Amino acid sequence: MTADDSYGRLDDDDYPAYTMGRAAEMLGTTPAFLRALGEHRLITPLRSEGGHRRYSRYQLRIAARARELVDQGTPIEAACRIIVLEDQLEEAQRINAEYRRATETAHPPAAA
Repeated sequence: MTADDSYGRLDDDDYPAYTMGRAAEMLGTTPAFLRALGEHRLITPLRSEGGHRRYSRYQLRIAARARELVDQGTPIEAACRIIVLEDQLEEAQRINAEYRRATETAHPPAAA
C-alpha cells in the first residue's frame, strides 16, 4: 500500500485505523469495555498482522452509543440488543422509504 492509498482511507468509516488503547481513550472508557462489546458481538474489530484489535470510526460510533446506554444504567447485554434493534429499525425505515419512492415513480398520483 502506498502513502497515497493510506491517505485515501482517512475518510473511510470502515477502515480499522484505531488501536484498542486509542479507541478506549477516545471513548473515555477502558479496553475491557471494548472487549465486552466484542464478546456480546456488537462490534468485531479487525486484527492487525500482530493480532492487535483495530477499530473503525463506524465501530467507535456504535461503541459510543453503547457507552451512553451503559452510563444511563442499562446492562451491557441490553445495551447491545437495543443498538442492534435500533440499527434494524433504521434499515427497515430506509427500505420502506425506497419502496415508497419507487411506487410513487411507477404510479404517480392522478392530478385532481
